[in-house]
Amino acid sequence: MKILSALLIGAVFGIGIAISGMANPAKVLNFFDIAGTWDPSLIFVMGGALVVAAIGYRGVFGTRDKPLFEPQYNVPSSRVIDARLVGGSSLFGIGWGIAGFCPGGAIPALGLGYTETFVFVAAMVTGIVIARTLGNLTFKTANA
Repeated sequence: MKILSALLIGAVFGIGIAISGMANPAKVLNFFDIAGTWDPSLIFVMGGALVVAAIGYRGVFGTRDKPLFEPQYNVPSSRVIDARLVGGSSLFGIGWGIAGFCPGGAIPALGLGYTETFVFVAAMVTGIVIARTLGNLTFKTANA
């Protein structure tokens, strides 16, 4: 049931990404091109997502003590803004601005079959592996 619910949620998200046009990197890049071919539609997509998420969070956390398929909620507890958070956020933003993809938009875009999408996802996975490896090495060194 847990896998089925994840599949359903992922499908709804992917359909939303496809319908909104966010699987098209040109649309995202045009959002960042304020002086040229600016396309403000991403603001409305993000705003709509924020409203739906806020209502969903309020409904879920306000009515349930725990999720349906997990023993507890897994919500980040740290409120510290450190170099790792700022650096990771900066890299995410730079990559998004250069490629026109974020991970959420790239996965559904794989279905379009463009070579660029596969290259982006391969680079993203490689970056995740490198970041986790470096993070584990740093953690082990710090605790030694």
